[in-house]
Parts: sequence; structure tokens; C-alpha cells
Amino acid sequence: MNGKIVMVTGATAGIGKMTALELARKGAHVVLVARNSQKADDVVAWIKQETGNDNVEALIGDLSSIEQTRGVAEAFKAKYNRLDVLVNNAGVIMFSYSETVDGFETTFGLNHLVGYFYLTHLLLDELKASAPARIVVVSSDAHYGGKINFDDLNLKDDYSSFKAYGQSKLMNVMFTYELARRLEGTGVTVNALHPGGVATNFGATNNNLNWFFRAVKRLTNPFLISEMDGAQTSIYLASSPEVEGITGQYFAKSKAKKSSGLSYDVDVQKRLWAVSEGLLGISEPVTE
Repeated sequence: MNGKIVMVTGATAGIGKMTALELARKGAHVVLVARNSQKADDVVAWIKQETGNDNVEALIGDLSSIEQTRGVAEAFKAKYNRLDVLVNNAGVIMFSYSETVDGFETTFGLNHLVGYFYLTHLLLDELKASAPARIVVVSSDAHYGGKINFDDLNLKDDYSSFKAYGQSKLMNVMFTYELARRLEGTGVTVNALHPGGVATNFGATNNNLNWFFRAVKRLTNPFLISEMDGAQTSIYLASSPEVEGITGQYFAKSKAKKSSGLSYDVDVQKRLWAVSEGLLGISEPVTE
């Protein structure tokens, strides 16, 4: 990974933090994306100290906001004209209905529409310029229970935190498959993954975190894998020569596996793509 430029979103905690650490340890120039500048500064300093790699920096922005996501991409482009690896990792689960500044349900807005789809769109030219380049999409096996409600993508009429999360993770997988098809011949690969059941603070900063989830976390955390173990498939897809040229796959434990049956529906993939472009006001195609 020496000399390669890598962006990792949601990199101040959990598997994103461990992914950034290990890619820096492998010699990559790592650009973290985070909302909180103090946390970002602390993590950058920690990674530098742990790895001896000074090529670690942070860009600050809320990836649930269209404007701030555009700002992150513009700040990156002002400094770099290439991007070897993009790790779409930032995610959230909300225990009551809330909306982003742009009016999207928060889980949908961050986990798919803006944080993954739009950021990737904004950085595609830099990824293509770096071919062979890679896009890593952190999804979850929660997608197996997911369905996409095109009549109410915000789930405003029938909100459930787990329904919203499952829908967003299914969107991640379907986005991966459609994007892989659109990037054929460009030298840019894209794969999705399930990190495993990880003992992280995921959701802990959510002020709406309910008592049930707190109780479940206390009971299950002793049986879950560590953040570093959970990051292994992300690290593998970002750096391993074994997956060079492999695209449009779903991985767990660093091995390809079948995703849900619904995730392979090409018509639904294309519909999700078109709807996502429309909601973001993208008039030009995201890819040729």
C-alpha cells in the first residue's frame, strides 16, 4: 500500500478506526473523514504514533449532509488528483425517526444516499484516474431481512429502526452490484462486505438509544468479535492482492458469499440508482 491514497469514512471509532490504522501500518496515505474535528485530530495523532506513518490526515464533514459531503470531496480534490481506495464505512442506526438537514430519514441519508452514493459519485474521476482502484462498501448481514419501500423510502409512515437499518444495508449491496456493472472496463472494482458481529460503540452516541438496545448490547458484547477482527474484511478488500480485479461481490470473513436473493434483482438495482440520482438532483449520469 506504499504510496497509495486511501479514504476511510467514519474513521474515528469502531471498525473504521481499525481499518484506517492498519492501512496506515501497511504504508498507505490515509485520509480520514469524520464529523468531529477533535476526535479526528486525536485519532490522526494516535495512528501516527502507532504506525510511525506521518501520512495520515482528516477531513471534517457530516456525510448525511449534501452540502458538507460536497465540501469533503472538494477539499480532497483541492489537494489530490487521485484516490486509490475509498472505504465507505460511516453508518448509523436511529431508534426514533429523525431527518437529515436535507429532509431524508437519517439512516437512509447517511448509510446510503449521501454518505455512500453521493460521496462515491463525487470521487469517481479520482478513482478512475488511479486505476486499478478499489471501492469498499461496508454493509451488513442485516440486509438479508431488508426490503426497499420505494413508496416511502424515509419509512415515515411505518418507521422502525431495524427496518430502516436493514433497508439501508440492502441498498449498500444493490448499489455495489449496480456500480460494479457501470464501472466495467474502468479498472475500478467495488465490493461489499459484512464485518461480523462486532463489539463496538456503534449507536452509543445516538441520543435516542433506547433501553432495550442498551440491555442487548450489555448481554451480547461478551460474545461479539473485537473491532480489529471486525475490520479485517474491510482491510482485506482494500489491500489484498488476492482480490485484484474482483468486483461486484459480497464478502464476509474475507471470503465471497451469497447475499440475499432480492439483492440480485437487476431491475430493483437500476430503480434504486435512478431514484437516488433524482433525490440528489444529479442530472448527469453518475457513470457512463
